[in-house]
Amino acid sequence: VVEKEADPEMNLLTFLRRKGLTGTKLGCAEGGCGACTVMLSRYDPASEQLHYAVNACLAPVCSLHLVAVTTVEGIGSVARKLHPVQERLARSHGSQCGFCSPGIVMSMYALLRNRPTPRMADVEEAFQNLCRCTGYRPILEGFKTFTVEGACCGGRGRENGCCLTNGSAADKTSDDFRGDRSTWLQPDSLDEFLRLKWKHPNARVVVGNTEVIEVKFKNTVYPIILSPTFISELNAVTHTEDIVFGAACTLSHMGAVLRQAADALPPHRTEVFLAILEQLRWFAGQQIRNVAAVGGNIMTASPISDLNPVFMAAGCRLTLMDKGSRVVQMDDGFFTSYRRTILRPQEVLLSVHIPYSKKNQFVSAFKQSPRREDDISIVTAAMSVTFTAGMNVVEDLRLSYGGMAATTVLAKQTASRLLGPWGEELLQDACSSLAEELSLDPSAPGGMVTYRRTLSLSLFYKFYLTVLQKLRLQGVAVDDVASNCLTATEVYCPQTPTSVQIYQAVPQGRSQDDVVGHPMMHLSAMKQATGEAVYCDDIPLYENELYLSLITSSKAHSVDAAAAESSSGVVCCLFADDIPGSNATGPIEYDETVLAEGQVTCVGHIIGAVVADTQLHAQRAARAVRIQYEELPPVVTIQEIHIGGQEHFYLETNVTLAVPRGEDGEIELFVSTQSASKTQVLVAKALGIPANRVLVRVKRMGGGFGGKESRTTVLSTVVAVAANLKRPVRCMLDRDEDMLVTGGRHPFYGKYKVGFLNSGKVVALDVSYYSNAGNSKDLSLSIMERALFHMENSYSVANVRGCGFLCRTNLPSNTAFRGFGGPQGMMVAESWITDVAQSLGRSADEVRRLNLYKEGELTPYNQILDHLTLDRCWDECLSRSGYQQRRAAVERQNRWTKRGLAVVPTKFGISFTAVFLNQAGALVHIYTDGSVLLTHGGTEMGQGLHTKMVQVASRVLGIPCSKIHITETSTNTVPNTSPTAASASSDLNNACETLVKRLEPYKAKNPKGSWEDWVTAAYFDRVNLSANGFYTPDLGYDFDSNSGRVFNYFCYGVACSEVEIDCLTGAHKQNLSSTIVMDVGHSLNPAIDIGQVEGGFMQGLGLFTLEELHYSPQGVLLTRGPGSYKIPAFGDIPTQLTVSLLRDAPNNKAVFASKQAVGEPPLFLAASVFYAIKDAISAARSESGLSGPFRLDSPASAERIRNACSDRFTKLCPAAEPGTFVPWSVQV
Repeated sequence: VVEKEADPEMNLLTFLRRKGLTGTKLGCAEGGCGACTVMLSRYDPASEQLHYAVNACLAPVCSLHLVAVTTVEGIGSVARKLHPVQERLARSHGSQCGFCSPGIVMSMYALLRNRPTPRMADVEEAFQNLCRCTGYRPILEGFKTFTVEGACCGGRGRENGCCLTNGSAADKTSDDFRGDRSTWLQPDSLDEFLRLKWKHPNARVVVGNTEVIEVKFKNTVYPIILSPTFISELNAVTHTEDIVFGAACTLSHMGAVLRQAADALPPHRTEVFLAILEQLRWFAGQQIRNVAAVGGNIMTASPISDLNPVFMAAGCRLTLMDKGSRVVQMDDGFFTSYRRTILRPQEVLLSVHIPYSKKNQFVSAFKQSPRREDDISIVTAAMSVTFTAGMNVVEDLRLSYGGMAATTVLAKQTASRLLGPWGEELLQDACSSLAEELSLDPSAPGGMVTYRRTLSLSLFYKFYLTVLQKLRLQGVAVDDVASNCLTATEVYCPQTPTSVQIYQAVPQGRSQDDVVGHPMMHLSAMKQATGEAVYCDDIPLYENELYLSLITSSKAHSVDAAAAESSSGVVCCLFADDIPGSNATGPIEYDETVLAEGQVTCVGHIIGAVVADTQLHAQRAARAVRIQYEELPPVVTIQEIHIGGQEHFYLETNVTLAVPRGEDGEIELFVSTQSASKTQVLVAKALGIPANRVLVRVKRMGGGFGGKESRTTVLSTVVAVAANLKRPVRCMLDRDEDMLVTGGRHPFYGKYKVGFLNSGKVVALDVSYYSNAGNSKDLSLSIMERALFHMENSYSVANVRGCGFLCRTNLPSNTAFRGFGGPQGMMVAESWITDVAQSLGRSADEVRRLNLYKEGELTPYNQILDHLTLDRCWDECLSRSGYQQRRAAVERQNRWTKRGLAVVPTKFGISFTAVFLNQAGALVHIYTDGSVLLTHGGTEMGQGLHTKMVQVASRVLGIPCSKIHITETSTNTVPNTSPTAASASSDLNNACETLVKRLEPYKAKNPKGSWEDWVTAAYFDRVNLSANGFYTPDLGYDFDSNSGRVFNYFCYGVACSEVEIDCLTGAHKQNLSSTIVMDVGHSLNPAIDIGQVEGGFMQGLGLFTLEELHYSPQGVLLTRGPGSYKIPAFGDIPTQLTVSLLRDAPNNKAVFASKQAVGEPPLFLAASVFYAIKDAISAARSESGLSGPFRLDSPASAERIRNACSDRFTKLCPAAEPGTFVPWSVQV
């Protein structure tokens, strides 16, 4: 590929997609999700590595001169042949929505190209990709086969784009590229690099381009970019009295060299190397480490750098050059202020000198982050101590911390006080001194001030114990480390997860052709694994197509768009006055506007839009709009929050393509939405045309989870208005935009009073819920109703009063999310049941079992529970988990590591609480060749709905699945559809049965004929081979009389989880085990159902233990992407995961005795992990003499866990009094 006019500001992802290679996906644009992973191939003489997995969204296209790029399309296809990586991912049920699948495939492919027979540990390390659907387990299991099966390419490497012959060290690498705003200069010698830096002292130096903050989020433009990536001196590694790394050495290469040295040298010489390697284990992802340079890590001068504290504590030296050279010590004088160093503008960093450790020197490094893998630090630390030979007397001590100031710091005052014997007195002095020296302003950026200060002491304590142990091993007389404290010195080594899935047995005697109940692969899995599945933004560009970018508020406004309108490529700017129809919008009440008028009510309120010829021009112009603000006091909190909100983080962000059809105002929209009909209605309203002129089409979504039920219209209505220009208009939101404008799960605050007997039986409950609705109603009322319908969870309580309050705040409107208020309602129930147990000093699981519903009992809304399977789920879960043995083992624990165990049930009602939405339609066509086309009102977002529909149709029609096809969901085939949430599939069943009856006479006439014979005969007999189906369950509830059926049926489940926490850092050392038993009726497809159970459980794990949205006091969302908002990753899978589908539990309320709605109910079962953590915290608190109920808000983050484990270190770091400072973030 020859690109003569490469733009320095264009990344590889944009370049590939413009070339039509749409298998590589845009997930976040900041290198945090892995959806855009590709493989680069170029021979590197230093590391001798050919192939690298990288994030295409970070790689400047100019940096790829003479580099081979392999995308997912290049390794296999459905038409040609799937690569084994693609096939095994699909066949192991590792692709649900499929948006992340191409990136995951390419991560594995790159690993196999370098290591044809990898270890399982290599496979786990290769994946820093994110998946929001599967729960990760099936992906790892599919790829586990490669660890014994051998090379991936079967020896065809050189003939199939292997790249062994591509590029060489002799290729000329010097070049320059000029764009509209930037020039890319790529020197091929050190002299040329120094000359260019002297000429352009303010030029941006780029090697891996992994630091996207400046360009993407601060809109910084660099007129000159220098790329010294291939200069030999900057990539050299030399072994002298130190190991000297060139500044452009990648972190992967540095890690490999240090690992080799650590394995070859005596242990006392490798303490520094091992400390660096420990930090590299958790440093970003493999794709980042493959391109990020050690020099770039130093020069970005991040105050939370993982490596800089180690370099400082180890006394590393740096060689700097301009016209001459100088060597400087990397100490507390190197970083002069926030993201500033002592380098002069013309100077460059040439190399880093990493020293060997000495005989009596001990070095440790620590990192604490919200999520263990691929996460930025909260606090990072490195500590080095050198002793007088043969003694325990400190000769030199260096304590370096990140996250405790605006720069990486050395705790010099503390170190100078500790030059004495290494013992208890030194520990006490160190802790009191560190608490004083490392004080943080209560308003410090990043928040978590009490936690960070406590961490600084806890990490030193870990170092203190570690050094004591090492001194004893050397024969030095020191205090013993108490046996119950030894776990504080252990380095965390994750275990490879194991799992068991227990399917339901297919009844004997059933026809082999009947696929219902079989674990059939997702119909699109192979297309998704090859990148051939078409998502909305993969639709080829139309001729004359325009791109739209939103203008969003950062407070209340008046607008100056002159600068934007004069920007390159801009066609127009749109504001409220440009809307041809009504500006009023909203999913139920029209209490919102398409574009803001007069006043905005939240940060992220959509004010207008810029329409331009390209995405880049539209986004640049949108940033050029100037908005004047009038300050009004915001309301962003609802007192204290018990259950925090959650971002949907579907891998495919909101996207709409609007195509005007040229006559009668007709318009066609391709939208990633769960609610095609609502989109149709609101677009028609905004355009001032009837709904019959608007066609909305949905092929598939890259995830939805409720986030695309109502909030997709905030984008699709604006894009449709822009298409009034009579040209196609497209917009796909960047991740930070999507998180800003679309809202998420409602934060809830719960207050309760509980009456109970000494036996533990709960007899009365009074509970109030307060939800943070945001700036409009959206679906908040229905969500609160469902919370109230689940306020008792699975427990029979004779006397109940529940109240719900919707709180309007100046935040983007919160909306539907998997569980739809149920998880919040049930989470409060589990809180009070736990409090009852702790008040009585009883086991929480004993109290839960005592209060479980029994068959035939009434709910608070007077619905009789029939076909109740809670008790069966409970007993099977305890049996399969080995609960009694685990509970006995939990009692034997250590002081600083605690285990906890919890069993949590769920009872989830299936149906919409809004009665009118409980309707569904389907349309089935049989064509004369015997092929069948299905259309139904549900949308496919990875949950396997289309696959199950084909299975149902296959059984009813009696034909193979290969004859049946579903193209898409569209408003011109099935009208007035409800959002995809709780499909019953009876609509489709009705339509198919109608057709079967029409064909029966022809089967009777020709019993030995084929399906095609019967269809042909019916056609010639003028029989209608098309049928509609429609279904409405018998539902209806009246709040005033508290009567009627709220739910069609219930899904039941129970989960038992065991966790281990580090009481010193608050980290979940491990989710040791989770056992789930789920009642799904007679499963239509056990593989898909188990995938939904595991995926929902992992999403719940994020909700209850990890995912945290931070807002400033002014209502600005501070967590806007995978860099700051952490969803569960591969490393968060429980070490042992068992999922069992309850057998012999038919459901007579749905098709074929199934329980179709499997996606939502399992999510809440992850609360078992939360309450296991709470159980472990209780054990830690008892060590400090604390007992009884205590408050633990959700999510149970490392910060909350550590602060709840009260001990002598937390007492040294008291929290500032509320009201005496302005916090960095507030809970909403």
